[in-house]
Amino acid sequence: MSDTPASTRFNAPGHPPATITEFKGVRFLHLGTSWVQGAMRLAKPDNIELEYVQMMMWMLFLDHPKHIVQLGLGSAALTKFSYQRFPAARVTVAELNPNVIDVCHAHFGLPPNDARLDVRQMDAMDFVLDPANHGTVDVLQVDLYDEEARGPVLDSPEFYQACMDCLSGDGIMTTNVFGDFSNYDKNLQNMELVFDAVVWLPEVHDANIVVLAFKRAPSIDFSVLYERAGTIKKSMNLPAKNWVAGLKGWMQDQQQ
Repeated sequence: MSDTPASTRFNAPGHPPATITEFKGVRFLHLGTSWVQGAMRLAKPDNIELEYVQMMMWMLFLDHPKHIVQLGLGSAALTKFSYQRFPAARVTVAELNPNVIDVCHAHFGLPPNDARLDVRQMDAMDFVLDPANHGTVDVLQVDLYDEEARGPVLDSPEFYQACMDCLSGDGIMTTNVFGDFSNYDKNLQNMELVFDAVVWLPEVHDANIVVLAFKRAPSIDFSVLYERAGTIKKSMNLPAKNWVAGLKGWMQDQQQ
């Protein structure tokens, strides 16, 4: 990767700087370190580039969410996708680092706030603890990492309880678990303490594991899920059949 030009460094004091690099047509977001916090293919800026981010989509289980919330903006891939592909939904983002918000507006195609899009500079914990948000969120997408990327910055039972409190009746939380090996079991156990059902998909590149946590356990019919996956592939060009296969493999492993 090339060195980051000064013009692509967003460096408001008090927070890690947001920097970008580009390699083979892909723009990467960093927080002042080599860890990749997000990516966008320049030729296809509205697509979701990273496989684990694609896997955070929840569309196998929800068709028409009214309110989608993102905790941790990253390179805005999920935010843009949700905003563009679900025009009937409100999309809210809680991102603590103003440098990330600024770089996403300048270099990752994040649109300005409007009646449907509300990107807020705020702490994710404050968002989920706010009673005004409880019971209002159909989809909660969580991807909270600092510049060291050793594990989610929020992962306590109290945090996951507050996340669950934000969900509507059939709401889903989808989250990325990455970092030191000890983080995996701790996060999964803390989620299982509060959610009705927790499943995870097979590990993808760089040891990212995507977890789906349900406020109310769904009934899983794999023939229906494969049918939905085909529709998702056709309409949104996402490899949803791989997600169903991953879920099926996970369930088989749990039964052994």
